[in-house]
Amino acid sequence: MAAPRESIDFDPSLIDTLDHRLQPLKRLLSPVSIGTEHVPREGPVLLIANHTICGIVDIPMLGLEIYEKTGRTVRGLGDHNHFAVPVWRDLLTQIGAVRGAREICGQLLESGEAVLVFPGGGSEVMKQKHERYRLIWKERIGFARLAIQYGVPIVPFASVGVEDMFEIVVDAEDILRSPVGDLLRALGITEQPWFRHGEVIPPISRGPGLGSLPRLERQYFLFGEPISSREYAGRHEDREACFALGERVKTTIEGQIQALREVREADPNRYPLQRLMHRMASRLGERR
Repeated sequence: MAAPRESIDFDPSLIDTLDHRLQPLKRLLSPVSIGTEHVPREGPVLLIANHTICGIVDIPMLGLEIYEKTGRTVRGLGDHNHFAVPVWRDLLTQIGAVRGAREICGQLLESGEAVLVFPGGGSEVMKQKHERYRLIWKERIGFARLAIQYGVPIVPFASVGVEDMFEIVVDAEDILRSPVGDLLRALGITEQPWFRHGEVIPPISRGPGLGSLPRLERQYFLFGEPISSREYAGRHEDREACFALGERVKTTIEGQIQALREVREADPNRYPLQRLMHRMASRLGERR
């Protein structure tokens, strides 16, 4: 007997509540979204992006930007470990997130949903010092397999901002070289499958701002034109086909990250103080 289908229902009205509550943070971070016209207004689609350290900061901004610009709610796929934590899993479920399982994602696509996937997963959240804005996808091509299997387009996009708010001072490699690492090995923890060579060890970060506070960086999102999976139709079990599609998406996002970093460097209103000064100058100009 087939296993019962897991519920993927959620109340979209909660997004309006979240939008209202996060407006102060949104005004502070002042996100810039480029290319939201590339996000289909209806029908199933996979949104594929880079993950960032402290993704809890930019993911809400991203979801609200898409919602406000396109009217669509995004269903995010989360690591299984997130859904093993009481209360936290309930919060994720309330905002539309689901376990990152292939069959669940299939249900969402069959229902015509917009599904958000970070192929780098925990590897990109638990970055090391030298990995700022790097894509760490390894051999993960599940998203490409799903796109081919269900015949849906992929919208590649990049997120820049959060990783400049923090500086990693201690990463997984540092911890594993320390006495803490010796203890983890002695306890056999490093041999557990879920340990994933230290990917579950969060980096210790601090802000580069005054008193080691996070620097209030503007959030930037760049959405690219949809990438069709049609040329690989029927080949979702063909690893080479999935890898080819996945590499195309990855290369696109790497270019988007670089483009966004250039946009950010040229932005005269990158920081809150600059935006405040700009608004004050504009008001003075209006009074004259």
